[in-house]
Amino acid sequence: MKTTYVIAEIGNTHEGSLGLAKQFMKAAAECGVDCVKFQTHIFEAESLPDAPNPPYFKDETRKEYFDRTSFTLEELKKLKAYADDLKVDFMSSPFSLEAVDLLEQVGVVAYKIPSGEVTNLALLEKIAGTKRRVILSSGMSSWAELDQAVECLREHGCDDLYVVQCTSEYPCPPQRAGINLMKEIGERYKCQIGFSDHTLGVAMPLLAVANGATLVEKHFTLSKLMYGSDAKNSTEPQEFKFLVDQIRATDLALNNPLDKNEVVKNLNEMKFVFEKTIVASQDLEKGAVISKDMLSFKKPMRGIPASRYKELLGKKLSVPVKHNELLKFEDLF
Repeated sequence: MKTTYVIAEIGNTHEGSLGLAKQFMKAAAECGVDCVKFQTHIFEAESLPDAPNPPYFKDETRKEYFDRTSFTLEELKKLKAYADDLKVDFMSSPFSLEAVDLLEQVGVVAYKIPSGEVTNLALLEKIAGTKRRVILSSGMSSWAELDQAVECLREHGCDDLYVVQCTSEYPCPPQRAGINLMKEIGERYKCQIGFSDHTLGVAMPLLAVANGATLVEKHFTLSKLMYGSDAKNSTEPQEFKFLVDQIRATDLALNNPLDKNEVVKNLNEMKFVFEKTIVASQDLEKGAVISKDMLSFKKPMRGIPASRYKELLGKKLSVPVKHNELLKFEDLF
């Protein structure tokens, strides 16, 4: 049975506050997600001192931002314990080899490889060696780069792999979501497929689920007005809960294919109320030869079905029939 795994991407929007991070987690859990995901940045391990900011965030340097919002090992363990209390999985994306070492001490359920790390083969080798589930994002990669990454992961021990369609644009317009690529990803890599969403609204994740995604990740925030690089393009709790509810409904529909003939067997009452039967459109005398203008088609369906009207044409009545009276085959010859 298909059950879509839903990840609330909290990232670093918690601003380095343990209490705020817990509030994010609680709100996400109340939305019905399966997993809360953070990001583990160790600036010195992943960036040169002059590493530029992304174009959509210029308020402070990357070093200032990551140093201020990063959690210690003890803090990450507290967040993991809180996730356990909330009965949701805990995950964080590592951006360096050192971050993997840190998260191994925490005990994450899986590793999400960010789009910008797909070509970092040393990181992929280390992650694959943990034998945990791997979720590989495709947002910045060509097919050749993805081929190389998947081969690397599998050669180094990864046997539980998701490759997720992602477009690294913030926000991503619907026409750039790449829903069509998921089928090709699944066929190309013989793996589970997912969708990491950067669009606004809920339409694209639902379309992704309908097209085979078994994992959906979307940025989550308590408010779009919060500070940071991701909040304004993230989804607030009310909309996120609506999304999760709609994903669960989509799963139900996909898990319960219908047989039209079987469905109809349970609709006898509805058919009686809404379908049409054949009645006389006027008073008809005995011996009248039935023509189409003598027939009316009216609810409820308790006589000759409207679909059989041609069988009456040209027949003669053996009895008179009043206006709106049912016509019967036994009264025709």
